Amino acid sequence: MKVLWLFAHPDQRSLSGALKTEGLRALATDGHQHQVSDLYAMKWNPVVDAADYDHDPSDRLLVGAASEHAYTHGKLSPDIAAEQQKLTWADTLIVQFPLWWYGMPAILKGWFDRVFVKGFAFGLTDPATGRPRRYGDGRLTGKRAMVLTTAGARAATLGPRGVSGDLNDLLFPLQHGTLWYTGISVVPPLLIPSADRATPTAYAAAAARLRERLRTLPTTDPLAFRHQNTGDYDDNLLLHPHLPPAPTGPGAHYTSPPPPPHA
Repeated sequence: MKVLWLFAHPDQRSLSGALKTEGLRALATDGHQHQVSDLYAMKWNPVVDAADYDHDPSDRLLVGAASEHAYTHGKLSPDIAAEQQKLTWADTLIVQFPLWWYGMPAILKGWFDRVFVKGFAFGLTDPATGRPRRYGDGRLTGKRAMVLTTAGARAATLGPRGVSGDLNDLLFPLQHGTLWYTGISVVPPLLIPSADRATPTAYAAAAARLRERLRTLPTTDPLAFRHQNTGDYDDNLLLHPHLPPAPTGPGAHYTSPPPPPHA
C-alpha cells in the first residue's frame, strides 16, 4: 500500500499520537510506503478564503467555480496543492482523529474543505447519461480509506442502541458524504473507546487491534454503500420505491448493515 496518514490531534504525547506512531511502524514493518499530514504540527490553515484560489477579493467568491478554475489553471494555494499531490500518490487514506462533540476537529474538517475541490475530488460527468459521477464513482475511485477514531465513551454507547448514537451514523457525513461521494471505498472504522481512561493493558490491546486492521486493510470488505448510478436511485437521487422502506436515515443507503463499532 501507499498510505497517506491524515492525523488531527494537538498533542503527540496523547493516546492518538502513540497509536499513530504504532501504526506507521506497522506499515513500515509490513513493507508499505507512507506519507503523513500531521495537521496541528503543520499548523494547517482550515479556513477557505479567496487567497486559496488567487481570486480577486473585490469580486464575489463562488467557491465551487473559483476552486475549480484555480485547480485547472494551477493557481491553488501551494499548501493545498501539496496535500493533493500526497493524496494522488496514495492508494489508501487513514483518517485519524479524536471524536470531539460527535465529529471531526475543526482543523480536519478544514482540510477536506480546502483540499477536496471541484476538479480534483469531484466534478466528473458521465458523457452517455449526463449524470454526475459520484457516490462510488468519481475522481478518487480506486482508493480506499479507514477512519481511526478515539472516544471517551464506552464502545457500547456508540453502538446501535447506545445513547451516543451509532458510530457509523455519526461518521456518515465523512464516510458517505465525503469519501464515498468522491469514489473512495471506505472500510469499517476502528474505534478506540474509553480513551481518557486507557491503561497500559488497554493501550496494548488497542495497538494490537490497529496492527491487525492495517495488516488486513487491503482485503477488508468496504462498507456496503449504495452506488448512485447503478439503479438504486431515480433521477432525483431518491431511492426507488420498490426498495424496502426500512431502515430510513443513513441506514437506507447501505445494501447490507455495517458491523458494530467494537467488531
